[in-house]
Amino acid sequence: MKKQLIIFALVCAAAVTVSAQSKYDIKEMTPAVKASLDGRRGRFAELKELKTKGLVGETNRGYIQKLGGGKNVDAVVAAENKDRKQVYEAIVQQNNLGPAALVTVEEVFARVQRDKAEPGEKVQDASGRWN
Repeated sequence: MKKQLIIFALVCAAAVTVSAQSKYDIKEMTPAVKASLDGRRGRFAELKELKTKGLVGETNRGYIQKLGGGKNVDAVVAAENKDRKQVYEAIVQQNNLGPAALVTVEEVFARVQRDKAEPGEKVQDASGRWN
């Protein structure tokens, strides 16, 4: 009986974990989402270089912010943020989270970007300070 309770508890815990992870999934690869993901992949190296040079940073809202540089940086930032917003909105819509959930999705992705940041890259903490 005790072994069955432990197995049941493990199964329940696994189900909750899967549910939480799937909360922010892309359920359908629409043409708009595919184009956004392709755009992000296409500018990955350039964005990485701008981060390394300190010309852009990751905000606490899940977007890129220009910190220096010229019009080239403006164009990269605008394109990246447009694609990110498209993906975030698709996640909210496809998971029936409601419009108010967009802020939560943005914050979750901001945390992911902060965690992935390389030493020396600029990231904004929850209070808005750049590190």
